[in-house]
Amino acid sequence: MSLPLADQVEALQGCKVIDVSSFLAGPFCSTQLAEFGADVIKLELPGVGDPLRKFGTVTECGETLPWLSECRNKKIASLDLRKPEGAALFKKLIADADILVENFQPGTLEKWGLGWDVLKEVNPRLIMVRISGYGQTGPYRGRPGFGRIGNAFGGLSFLAGYPDRPPVTPGSATIPDYLAGLYGALGALLAMKARDLTGRGQFIDIGLYEPIFRILDELAPKFQTSGYVRQRMGPGTVNVVPHSHYPTKDDRWIAIACTSDKIFSRLAEAMGVPEWADDGKWGTIRQRDADRAQVDEYVGTWTSQFTRDEVLALCEKFQVPCGPVYGIDEIFEDPQYKARENIAWVKDERVGELAVPNVVPRLSETPGRVKWLGPSKGAHEDHVYKERLGLDDAEIARLKALEVL
Repeated sequence: MSLPLADQVEALQGCKVIDVSSFLAGPFCSTQLAEFGADVIKLELPGVGDPLRKFGTVTECGETLPWLSECRNKKIASLDLRKPEGAALFKKLIADADILVENFQPGTLEKWGLGWDVLKEVNPRLIMVRISGYGQTGPYRGRPGFGRIGNAFGGLSFLAGYPDRPPVTPGSATIPDYLAGLYGALGALLAMKARDLTGRGQFIDIGLYEPIFRILDELAPKFQTSGYVRQRMGPGTVNVVPHSHYPTKDDRWIAIACTSDKIFSRLAEAMGVPEWADDGKWGTIRQRDADRAQVDEYVGTWTSQFTRDEVLALCEKFQVPCGPVYGIDEIFEDPQYKARENIAWVKDERVGELAVPNVVPRLSETPGRVKWLGPSKGAHEDHVYKERLGLDDAEIARLKALEVL
């Protein structure tokens, strides 16, 4: 039986995180930790705030939808790390922190006297997640980077689109930011486990392009062993066919994935041409790959005779992996999304109720949850500086006058 939310033990309960990152990759890293109970304090430049507050659709409260969604569950305060008083306060916060997340250009924190060598002396158990365009080392370390550059430099953009057209954005320019955030959170958890064994902290170094390169399946070993440079294939996929998006009679699209000869045999039966599978002309992947255009054309002609729901039903009957190519409006209507509660409806006094993607992954005993949306500027300043650091009103007023806070 699950515990009531108020009494529920959280996976990262007691973990203290300081987030001085901006925009998306670093903040997404710390958001995932916050979703599972970490106490995350996000520090922003006084008066300016995180650029994510101005990126995307602006709501009636002045905050953008990406900010509200992706900076949830955090406590917000301002601090100028560039000023000596700000650096001193920062070190006090770091002294008992478990994790620090930053995504400045390499060398920036060092320039302010707040690099790893300094901070690990302040707190030898500190774990520092460092996300940048190209990582902390190498000839490109000083170059600025954004998600689009990560997609391009990492090798994904080259594969996106059709062979006779320019490369396109592979779904979203922010994929590298989200993946870097995921790897950052994973790295922090691994480092926490290592700290249990060694008693020492460490830093995690991630370039935005690296998670993209990591997920490109056989691209690297294929080139190394054969010199093959994979080109753009539209919706098709190397090594398997039919494995693409196909039109339906009701002007929708359906994804079909035949990853083995056995699955193609089942699809051939569904299409009413079982003789083409097994010992037939398209029974093996090599035969189908040699006739790739014809295979895809035939499957597309077959799906075009039916509505999308009819194709889904036929594929399900014959156990052929398939799924609708959804727009966001259809996601909101789908019963699977509703049953899994993949959309969280969060009440907020500034914007009412907002639908945001729910927490991933699911933990059976200590699940994560969305407690609140991305807060307003300075929303938790008293908590951070009065409760956490013990500053009084006069000192806070002095620091504000100096624009440190």
